[in-house]
Amino acid sequence: MLLRAPELVGRHRELRRLRDAWERTKTGSGEFALLLGDAGIGKSRLADELAETAAAEGARVLRGRRGSVGPPVPYRLLTEALLSLARSAGDVRTAELDPYLPALGALVPDWWRETHRGYQLSPLTVAEAALRLLTVVSRDDGCVLLLDDLHDADAESLFVLDYLAGSLTGTRLLVVATARHGSPSTLGLASAAAQRGRCTVLELPWLGRADVHAMADGCLGTAVPDEVADCLFRLSAGNPLAVEELLYQMVRDDVLTEVGGRWRIAEVLPVVPAALSTAIARRAEQLDPGARSVLSHAAVLGLRFSLEVACRAADADERTTLAFVRSAIAGQLIEPEAEPAGWYSFRHALTVDALRSLHDPVTLARLAGRAADAVEAVHPGLPGDWCPLAASLRLAAGDEPAAGRLFARAGNAAFARGGADTAVDLLTKADALLLGDPDLDLRGEVLEALVLALGEAGRFDVAASFAPRFVELGTSERAIALHVGLAWAAYLGGQFETAAAEVAAARELAGGSPSGASHAAIDAVHANVLVELDGTDRIATAHRLADRALAYAESHDEPVIACQALLALACVAREESLDEAEAFYERARALTERHRLPVWRAHVLLRLGGHRIVFGGDVHVLELARQEAGQTGAVTVGLMADAILLFYGRVLCGTFDGTPELLGDDIRTAARFQLVDLVRYLHAIHAVSAAHQGDRRAMEHAIDDFLAAGGDGQAEMALVLGLARAFCALLEEDRDRAARDLTAAAGYLDRFPGSFPLAGPRGVALLLRALDGEVTLREVREQASHPDSRPRWNRQFTCFAEAILLGRQGDAEAATAAFAEALRASEPFPVARHLGCRLAAEAAIADGWGDPVGWLRAAEEYFHDAGVPAAARACRALLRSAGAPVVQRRTGFEHLPPQLQRARVTTREFDVLRLLSERLGNQEIARRLHISPKTVEKHVSSLKTKTNLDRSELCAYADGFRALGAR
Repeated sequence: MLLRAPELVGRHRELRRLRDAWERTKTGSGEFALLLGDAGIGKSRLADELAETAAAEGARVLRGRRGSVGPPVPYRLLTEALLSLARSAGDVRTAELDPYLPALGALVPDWWRETHRGYQLSPLTVAEAALRLLTVVSRDDGCVLLLDDLHDADAESLFVLDYLAGSLTGTRLLVVATARHGSPSTLGLASAAAQRGRCTVLELPWLGRADVHAMADGCLGTAVPDEVADCLFRLSAGNPLAVEELLYQMVRDDVLTEVGGRWRIAEVLPVVPAALSTAIARRAEQLDPGARSVLSHAAVLGLRFSLEVACRAADADERTTLAFVRSAIAGQLIEPEAEPAGWYSFRHALTVDALRSLHDPVTLARLAGRAADAVEAVHPGLPGDWCPLAASLRLAAGDEPAAGRLFARAGNAAFARGGADTAVDLLTKADALLLGDPDLDLRGEVLEALVLALGEAGRFDVAASFAPRFVELGTSERAIALHVGLAWAAYLGGQFETAAAEVAAARELAGGSPSGASHAAIDAVHANVLVELDGTDRIATAHRLADRALAYAESHDEPVIACQALLALACVAREESLDEAEAFYERARALTERHRLPVWRAHVLLRLGGHRIVFGGDVHVLELARQEAGQTGAVTVGLMADAILLFYGRVLCGTFDGTPELLGDDIRTAARFQLVDLVRYLHAIHAVSAAHQGDRRAMEHAIDDFLAAGGDGQAEMALVLGLARAFCALLEEDRDRAARDLTAAAGYLDRFPGSFPLAGPRGVALLLRALDGEVTLREVREQASHPDSRPRWNRQFTCFAEAILLGRQGDAEAATAAFAEALRASEPFPVARHLGCRLAAEAAIADGWGDPVGWLRAAEEYFHDAGVPAAARACRALLRSAGAPVVQRRTGFEHLPPQLQRARVTTREFDVLRLLSERLGNQEIARRLHISPKTVEKHVSSLKTKTNLDRSELCAYADGFRALGAR
């Protein structure tokens, strides 16, 4: 008979806390819960109880666990959990997941496509993909993700779990994980999650005597004598699994018998098992020899096992196989898996330990060898998880050379799946097992794979320490390649000093004449690094190195080196000729397409797209880069493309509605990916966005975040000073402060030339110098010929400056023509356009040219509606000085209620808000305010965003302001 407690016993407090976490999760406050306790204490049973509650409410429940005796396999827990989704992919895969399908294909083999080959995988990309998928899955009815046995989990699964635990806010996902006490990685994860305030840690205690009694009553379906409960409590020490196993053994051995519907205990107790392992061992010994052999081989395979492999190892026929399944299930030793077919699992890890303890080391080694033979016979080529399992079995069998080769294969496969940490563990085992192997080429290949995995895992110092080993193996070229690869990885991650150090290490190893493939590879990377560093003659040196690398690469068919060299040359050329820079980028793009290098093509498209959007306003290539990044897994490229499009396509173009939310999402994503340089850039964009709305408080807050991210002294300071603080000062009519900020920005651009030309001296600074008489018309025209004046953003200010100086010379016609050109250039940039008009009108009034009154009226209207009172007042003052009538503003921004000022509600939006209190439609509001219905719709949308209310709530909110009149 099967004896299981029908109900959860002694865990009501813990279950209540889990259900409370689930209730919070359903409101969009995703949480992480960790269940800690000893083996058999009931962690999984408690998690199951919560899962049943969630499933009954319509939530999805996904479960993952590690069940292999072999070494960890990357993302095993997640793969187990997500397999159930593969059968219903149509329900969960949406357009928003498309960029992440290649990464999800690494987790769920059924989602892998041949087109995903070449996709760059890393724990970060997989973690983000898992987060996006689970967010979609949990969106409607919520989702519970159960992950068992974290103490045995692979590093990648733990990384993803930590990533999820820090990203649950705003989701309807509850992650419940179980682990035994004492696992450092598990405790570290719990500590980090608790610090983020989204973690419930439950430590499960042993059951008390009364709970053991209640559990026994439940298992047997009626009350048991007190002496039975006392015996169970004494022997089990309150461990629920031990209670069930011991109770089963007592019934089986007739220690407990049912007489007349009541359970009685024998007067003289036989030797009751003193430990759980003894009870399990006795049960196994009662199987027939054939079934016992299958059981022994299954125990060697692990907690979960393929029946086909276990029977092949035991050389069992069909009759023996059926007998094994029936008797092992009846004896509560194994249970069938729901999926896949033909898989079974032992009831608990303690069962496996007890079964292995029945055999001496020699027998265990023989069993492992036969199991390895069976694995290789049933699964030729050892696909997926079978390779690391076979490696462990060969090692357990004492065959170290075969184990070393299999660990090497498994490590390379793990690295290809983005499991750098697991790859390091597997390849370290392979390296140690093959130390005495005479095949030096094999040892060199294993060592090279190991250091590449270390580099991908961010352990640069450990990877670099292996360089002397290559020399010992007579493969110094591999050591050089190692340092070059680490230098490029550091360069892409924005760690330019680290990259320079790796380049220096590579040069020291290379020595000799600067020729050959190694020197060309070093030169190409070094040239790119120099472009980003501060120092004298770095541009000239970068040019020389890139030229030399390109010459070698083109004559020896080295497309990657050629691509790196061309990228460096494009950056160098941008200082003198934009056309030449464009030509280098195009050559690099053609090279990547000719040699079918999709990841490199994504990098080239990002550089080319950034170049084109800055200097020509063309967004097409950058959008292509983002698309390519999604197809190849170049996540950094995709995120950077998003940031550039956000900056140039929204912020500078005055599209501020929704921008803070987009920036916040991008900042959190970049932070999760540990892309420190991108986080800084995004904070700088946020500061610019706030500044261009005249919101100094929000700007300074964003700058504080920028500095906290390590921005002080970095190239992005030019953006913060030149396009944020200086612009905000100009909108506040503080020209002296703006001039100081622009001077400071110019200093950063001197240190980092070509980095952010829009923040430099050929932008708004040139216009201010023209107003102050600090620059001549000739100098402005000379500046206009510089490559940094080519961007449309800078061209508008050059034209404004030229118009001012022409007007000052008395050439009204030429001044007006130059001003018209400024208006054409500034059309996409409303803030800059109206600021330029306000500044130029000052000179036009004094010198008598153009239509300053018309410009000022448009600028005043814009700044008034945008809630920039200082600039609007300045426009009105200039209109009065020109003798023009001024529109009387009934309510200024400064007179709005404080809560509306804090939300940056404009005066015109306030007009709309007050009318909403009358429950008017857009048409009627438009008629009363003499504006178009489309403009009303825009204002209502902005109010909804700023107040986080829908229209009906907004109308109710407006009731509180209805009585406020004009001033």
